Amino acid sequence: MLELFHYQFFINALLGAVLSSITCGFIGTYIVSRRIVFISGGVSHASFGGVGIAYYLGLPPLVGAAVFSVLTAVGIEALSHKSELREDSLIGMMWSFGMAVGVIFIFITPGYAANLMSYLFGSILTISYWEIFLMTGLALVIFLFFALLFKEILFVAFDEDYARTQGIPTKLINYVLISLVALTIVINIRVVGIILVISLLTIPQATANLITKNFKRIIVYSSGFAFLASFCGLFLSYQLNIPSGAAIIFISIIIFLLLKAGVYIHTGIKLKKRLPDNT
Repeated sequence: MLELFHYQFFINALLGAVLSSITCGFIGTYIVSRRIVFISGGVSHASFGGVGIAYYLGLPPLVGAAVFSVLTAVGIEALSHKSELREDSLIGMMWSFGMAVGVIFIFITPGYAANLMSYLFGSILTISYWEIFLMTGLALVIFLFFALLFKEILFVAFDEDYARTQGIPTKLINYVLISLVALTIVINIRVVGIILVISLLTIPQATANLITKNFKRIIVYSSGFAFLASFCGLFLSYQLNIPSGAAIIFISIIIFLLLKAGVYIHTGIKLKKRLPDNT
């Protein structure tokens, strides 16, 4: 299996896995703590509308997905506070609208429509140098933003009302964060696809939450679990000749279940030691 490291596409895939793990570690921890996972799911599926429009206009699909996703995310954030429409209904509407727009524009695009399976289910093995450059830039932006405003982000994630009373610009932080969420989703479409990207933003965080409740540690641990799943998923997809995105998510679930079982057994042993021996 070491022969894989002689191929540049595999090296690119590993670099993409590292960068994806970093961005998902930060952003995933925020959306799980803020309990806006459903919003992220809506944004990820709505991004397909941008993919379809980009194909129709002859633009790079990720550019269209990025623009459409950011507009969708900002729109949901703005309308959820000003509209009488319930937030979950609004997300569902944007979710289906984006998918519908994508299908329509792909259908009316003249000539042969390229295979879009890689955008729906991911194709980490085809990541290019340009995409690695974009992922690196986004990872740096996210890291610097969290490093400079970590306390403010923590307040907004757990108690936005209290943060507002402390003079923290919660509205601005919310708009920046939701835009970063959208960009993280788009850039990770190449890793696991539109349909599965939400899993990469939630499963590693749920796994990390089994062993710690600390926000910083969840970021670090979830990044580690995400990379471990990506690394093992790549080898699994190579061995079984299956889609890499699905393999990565499959490994993520296996890691979660194994750690959950380990925590359960460890807790049971500790509890048994504390109980008095009646024999």
